Amino acid sequence: MAPKITAFERSPDRGRGLARDLRVRWALEEVGQPYEVRLLSFSAMKEPAHLGLQPFGQIPTYEDGDLVLFESGAIVLHIAETHAGLLPNDANGRARAIMWMFAALNTVEPPIFDLALTRVLERDKTWFEERRPMLEARVHQRLSELSRRLGDADWLDGAFSAGDLLMATVLRRLHGTDMLDVYPNLCAYIARSEARAAFKQAFEDQLAVFNGRSAS
Repeated sequence: MAPKITAFERSPDRGRGLARDLRVRWALEEVGQPYEVRLLSFSAMKEPAHLGLQPFGQIPTYEDGDLVLFESGAIVLHIAETHAGLLPNDANGRARAIMWMFAALNTVEPPIFDLALTRVLERDKTWFEERRPMLEARVHQRLSELSRRLGDADWLDGAFSAGDLLMATVLRRLHGTDMLDVYPNLCAYIARSEARAAFKQAFEDQLAVFNGRSAS
């Protein structure tokens, strides 16, 4: 049986590929693993059936036989560890790729997500304009550090890995802003990631859900 993931029935990102099931879809496409998708409404995400899989009432989840996982990073790591293609063969290379997975989710994503959430939830508040420069400065600090480390390399550590997959999905949250404009190497990095056939298929499948067509 193919593994099954959960995704938004109606994604709040309006089909821009920002929902976290994209990470799992992309990883499965990279390793050539067919999968099924169960779409959930916001109300269904808070019902006992889903809370039994994901105690925080979020997506995605991953089911494969007796194994049930939640948290997109943990799911991507499991896929990378059980299929060839997303982690290097040598032990040191694998460790560094996993390091970059953690860096994407624990170091780079938090300030980017905080800024995005504030723009959505607080932009009409009196304190928004006062907070925004501080939030943007935190994002620029991480982008500057990442840009310096990437330099003119195509990927973070040799060949494309699960670390790049997660980092690219994090950076894509800045689409629609001008914050990446001063980091041409990061813009090129995102473009290379989005040009991968596996990303294109994952994005198309997620977009199809928003447009009311069947998911893969």
